[in-house]
Amino acid sequence: MKASVTLKERIVHESLKLFSLKGFLSTSTQDIMREAKTSKGGMYNHFKSKDDIFFAVLEEAKKIWRERNLDGLDKIQHPVARVKKLLGNYRDKYLKDRETFPGGCIFVTLSVELDDQNASFSRALNEGFVKLQAMIKRLLDEGKESGEIRKDVNTEFVAQMIFSAMLGASVIYGTEKSAAGLNRCFKALISYLESLSP
Repeated sequence: MKASVTLKERIVHESLKLFSLKGFLSTSTQDIMREAKTSKGGMYNHFKSKDDIFFAVLEEAKKIWRERNLDGLDKIQHPVARVKKLLGNYRDKYLKDRETFPGGCIFVTLSVELDDQNASFSRALNEGFVKLQAMIKRLLDEGKESGEIRKDVNTEFVAQMIFSAMLGASVIYGTEKSAAGLNRCFKALISYLESLSP
């Protein structure tokens, strides 16, 4: 049986949905209070400011990202298969979850909106992108080392391409809402990955 959700958790979850849909700047504290069904006092009892809510939402979004996207990767031995699993998870368990992220990937939404608006927000968002790209490169390097990927492949370039394609797919899916289009994009990406084998 699931434990009841606290007001603080409700504020974070509703803010996450709102930020995904409207962005941070276009979401008012009134929007948050309305969706979380709380008063100004209730909200400020848990958060000093809207900026505090942003960082709480970011931590929750990172937790959800890890749970969804890294699910099952530790059970897979081969590095290239792990990249494929990551891509499948990102497509099926993360991007297609319109209930949690009604506006699509919250990191993409916020990074586009907040670029040059708030340096500390941008740094916090970029940190996740850097880590994701580094993880993809590490797995590709392991694949190259184990002989799954050709020796002439530039893993830094491929990691950048896969990372960019993931973000691009998120943006396109966020506007088109087409599961078929999203599936085609990831099929092409996985096909490209398979073309790197010796």
